[in-house]
Amino acid sequence: MKKFASRLKELREKKGISALALSKILKFADTNIGRWERGKNGIKLGSIIKLADYFNVSIDYLLGRSDDY
Repeated sequence: MKKFASRLKELREKKGISALALSKILKFADTNIGRWERGKNGIKLGSIIKLADYFNVSIDYLLGRSDDY
């Protein structure tokens, strides 16, 4: 999940949005994004799908299984 954590943070920062703002937009608990970016919490498939859709990337890219968006 280390690759996921770094990709999530990279995508969020590229978009210029805070972790808190992203949490509110996607209706996640306020602390989830930060915990995922630090590799502290696991993540459910539904949340991965929401993030991939929001950033317009593939799930494989987000999880580090591919370098193609």
